[in-house]
Order: sequence, then C-alpha cells, then structure tokens
Amino acid sequence: MSKSELTIRATAMPTDLNPYGGVFGGWLMAQMALGAGSLASRVGGGKAVVVHATDFTFPGAMAVGDELSVYAQVTATGTTSLTILAEGVGRERNGEQTTNVSRGTFKFVLLNDNDRPRPVEQESD
Repeated sequence: MSKSELTIRATAMPTDLNPYGGVFGGWLMAQMALGAGSLASRVGGGKAVVVHATDFTFPGAMAVGDELSVYAQVTATGTTSLTILAEGVGRERNGEQTTNVSRGTFKFVLLNDNDRPRPVEQESD
C-alpha cells in the first residue's frame, strides 16, 4: 500500500477521559490498534495478532464528543508479519476542525487455523 487509508471512526465518550478531562492516551492506543488490526486482517487475508507496538506520540488533544478517525498503512512486510503505521485524527464535535492526536507503529503476525505463524502472501507483479 502506498498511502494511508481510513480504517475506523469512533466518538470519544465520557468514560474515555483521563482525570484531567482530556481523552485518555490508552483509549487512543486501543483505537489505533483496532484500526491497524483491521488493515492487517484484510491485507493478510485472515487472522492477524499484534505482537509489538512502539513509537507512540500524542501531538494533539481531543475532548469528549470529538470524533477520532484512524488511518493506517502497511510500512513493511516480513515473512509472517506486517508492520503498520496508524495515525489518529480528531475532529471537533460541532465543526470541521481537525487535529493530529496520535501516531504509533504496530507489528502483526499472521496466523493459520492452528494459531501458528503463516507466510504473508506476496502480490505478484
């Protein structure tokens, strides 16, 4: 894949806030993992499980009611794994203003029916 694609959208609810009233970073990480996992399963053609997550940054903030859009792209392909960059963009609830709120990298391993690693099928040219 040459560019990011929208994988999921979610609205931040009151239970997703941290003690300071902003959206909890853990909620953002979970949403990014869901979006990246959706892409990994689709590209990998089956079960894909996250085995590593790194490089998280939170350059912006979201408030309750804001909408999060998660964009993801495959950045590397291994023998049995896909590395996916996920980015979260928050949109204010009552408008169109957007803010980059999160970014992270996830590594997924593809699994067969016996939950053993299976090869990534390479696209032919």
